[in-house]
Amino acid sequence: MIQTLLRNAAEPDWQSRQLQEEVGGVAPTDLSLGGLGMSEAPISRTPLRATFKIKLNGETVPIATVGQAYRFITNLSSIEWVEFRLLHSDAVASLQEAADSAMLKVQATNALRALFARAKLL
Repeated sequence: MIQTLLRNAAEPDWQSRQLQEEVGGVAPTDLSLGGLGMSEAPISRTPLRATFKIKLNGETVPIATVGQAYRFITNLSSIEWVEFRLLHSDAVASLQEAADSAMLKVQATNALRALFARAKLL
């Protein structure tokens, strides 16, 4: 199951397709994401300052954009992140801010690096 989530999280258009299916075929670009109370983070293509290559279950998963990182850390069960709750919430918040302003991608990269290092994923 984790491998499927990782593949989906690393796939750039995965969130767009899922959102399109949920709203009945309306393309995500046709929606006002802010009006729906949703962050643009899951579909953000803003590059991070570093590409994280996480090895899970024998597979290396590259994470290079804000959207990929956001999907990766939010698609896994919250139980899996409970030990790193504070770092996880900081990373999620940083990614949401970086999706809105690319100038904050350094802070988002640093928050991810702290989370992944503490979780021993790097």
